[in-house]
Amino acid sequence: MNTPKIDDASAPPTLSSAVGWRQRSHGLAAPRPAPVPPSSEPVRSRVDAVARAVVQSAVLLLTVLLLLLIQRLPWNGDLGLHAATIERLRADLLHPGSPQVDADTDSPYYSPWTVLLALVAKATGENAFTVLRIAALITLPLLLTGIRHFTRTLSTRRLAPALAVLCLLLLWGPPLLAWSGFLELGSLALVISYPSTFVVALSFHFWALLTKALRTAASWKAFLGLGLMWAVIMLSHQFSGVVATLGALAVLLSARPWPAKETWLRLGWGIVLGVAVIAVWPYYSFFSLFAFDGLEEIHHSLYSDMPARFGLALIGVVALLFRWRRDKRDPLVILFALGTLLVAAGGLTGHWSWGRALPAAIIPAQLAIALAIAEAGSRFARNALAAVTGAALLFGAWTQSTALGYVFIGDALPQAVREKSWPSWQGREWVARAVKRGDTVMTTYRTSLVLPAYGIYTVAPGFDDIFLPDQKERHAAVERFFAHDASRKDQLDILHRYNAKWLLRWDVEGGPPSKDPALRLVDIGPDGQMLYKVVG
Repeated sequence: MNTPKIDDASAPPTLSSAVGWRQRSHGLAAPRPAPVPPSSEPVRSRVDAVARAVVQSAVLLLTVLLLLLIQRLPWNGDLGLHAATIERLRADLLHPGSPQVDADTDSPYYSPWTVLLALVAKATGENAFTVLRIAALITLPLLLTGIRHFTRTLSTRRLAPALAVLCLLLLWGPPLLAWSGFLELGSLALVISYPSTFVVALSFHFWALLTKALRTAASWKAFLGLGLMWAVIMLSHQFSGVVATLGALAVLLSARPWPAKETWLRLGWGIVLGVAVIAVWPYYSFFSLFAFDGLEEIHHSLYSDMPARFGLALIGVVALLFRWRRDKRDPLVILFALGTLLVAAGGLTGHWSWGRALPAAIIPAQLAIALAIAEAGSRFARNALAAVTGAALLFGAWTQSTALGYVFIGDALPQAVREKSWPSWQGREWVARAVKRGDTVMTTYRTSLVLPAYGIYTVAPGFDDIFLPDQKERHAAVERFFAHDASRKDQLDILHRYNAKWLLRWDVEGGPPSKDPALRLVDIGPDGQMLYKVVG
């Protein structure tokens, strides 16, 4: 009896091979296998790789731009005050006094972060501006890694962190908003070296670490460390600290599974440690800040033109609605609700300073649209979201192109971009070469914003100082001094009362005549300001 020949003798006969042999032996053709449709996975993988490359390249360009801005360090906003803080701490680490005027007062600007920067200044001998650049070089990677760290607790998609960076920096406007604690690119161009940006960057890490600690029922050490981190955040920039606290509350309310009793106990002791550190901080009384109400008027502008200022972030609100439908305890939804309620309460009650909590409402909306694109299930949904958000990002990039005006000088940029940029102030290095650190200069408001950055005092503070009891009297004295009908006796009395050893003025201003025997002309600046030594 003949047996069928098997090509692979080592392979046992199977039903299919037996059927095939029988069909062949009867002259029947073996059935062809059904064609397998080509998989869409390789195509989607290539598309995802291209999308990641485009987004990551955009983030890289923004990072390079921010590095150039750090090198440039545009002089505007509160730069002079933060430099003055470092200079006063460098001069006297234990009893620095007011950072702007010769007065023995506390200041909320003396925070753990600025004390550390002052130690860097003392150790290296560098001036305050170089130290602020060092601060920015620490803050920038802290911010980028913080965004990635927190985004990773919300999504495992590789595209999500880079998309989150773009949305956080560009989905603003079109009207410009230059406030510390806000992450729009045009604002970062000015505040990248400020303590507020350090606090925002640290807050993303704080939220991520708290999320992980709650998920894993972390040890006592972890929760005590979180308590110390929260204290540093609150002491370093109080407004951004409120946003960080709201974010921590949102993380806590969204925790799954609900924390066990032991976890609550460890969390409670972490909070106690944080409050204790805040209470014993020696440079200023944190809790006394609640008694001051003089900050409302300067924050009133935060409530003007809000739909236009934050219009690009509204697409994220739609994404938040979908997240709320899927999970009523989504952390981004809770943070958005908390931030919106606080800002709305400030508007209704006239507490305009509560508008500084706006990042608590804007950040979750921006993160939500980034996560929606990264996690879209269907190709149509992803493409639609990417198209809408991409157009918004491009428009936001044009709006925030003001940042380019601080890097490219002259005619290198279109006129429309140059006109939108905030003008940089002129420094007063020539004054610092003549005036001794710690001396007091009588000068006008605009120059008072600058001189303290060199360790020089002014008669009246350029920036509001809620801890300075005679602030109004000092401003009134400067106004009387430069009045055109001021008497020489009154002017000399003011100089002596505030121990002003120098006078800095323009010819067109009031004040003593240039040939007054009590004054000696020392130097004339490039802008025509004249520096006098008080010799009478």
